[in-house]
Amino acid sequence: MSGLEALLLGLLQGLTEFLPVSSSGHLVIGRAVLGIETQGVAFEIAVHTATILSILTVFRKDIGRLLTSCFTFKYNEDTRCILQILLSMLPVLVVGLFFKTQVEALFGDGLALVGAMLLLTAILLVIAQRTPSKGLPLKYGDAFVMGLAQAIAVLPGLSRSGATISAGLLLGKERSTVVRFSFLMVIIPVLGQAFLDVVKGGFAPQASGIPVWTLLIGFMAAYFSGLAACRWMMTLVKKAKLWIFVVYCALVGVFCLLYHFTG
Repeated sequence: MSGLEALLLGLLQGLTEFLPVSSSGHLVIGRAVLGIETQGVAFEIAVHTATILSILTVFRKDIGRLLTSCFTFKYNEDTRCILQILLSMLPVLVVGLFFKTQVEALFGDGLALVGAMLLLTAILLVIAQRTPSKGLPLKYGDAFVMGLAQAIAVLPGLSRSGATISAGLLLGKERSTVVRFSFLMVIIPVLGQAFLDVVKGGFAPQASGIPVWTLLIGFMAAYFSGLAACRWMMTLVKKAKLWIFVVYCALVGVFCLLYHFTG
């Protein structure tokens, strides 16, 4: 992988991680179209860690307040949010620990699957866009449902943010609360997966064959593009402007299917 390829894929990861268009699906598309082949998961660990760092940057005040509340030993809005985040992690934890290998073996990660899941993402966004917001507060059951949506979104091409935000909006929850919770709930699962991959040796230079400076380029590109995308997505959801992503996911989904079956 060259520095330019790392830059392009890093930008792609950062921009698509928070927008409802599937970052994992776009990495598959980018590799297929650009003909990039890598060994191991070092690059994925680097860019996913970068996007999580961008979440920590954007929500640093919220996260600081939540962490402080852990030591107050009082049940309030912040501690309730922490418990809801932990509850939302259960579905993805079960899938990651017991079914991830089976899911990957069953569905694979080719362009045909990515295209189909992008079309499904477009459908979910259409339904969510047309569902009027009732401004309801987020409850524990809602957090678990959003967690289920996140677990299903392990399939490449099915957007995590698209699935979780759509689930929250379909439940009638307040838009700014849904997007904030959608971003916060992903931090621990992604960091946990990255840690497991590092422990398994997936980040070792000999396992990936990617120079450290190339990984750094991808990391920085993903971080700064992630900052921009995260802030932009928060604004778009609050203003109920998701149609652009409906059209985009539909077009890219059709492109993936045509590329797979005719390329």
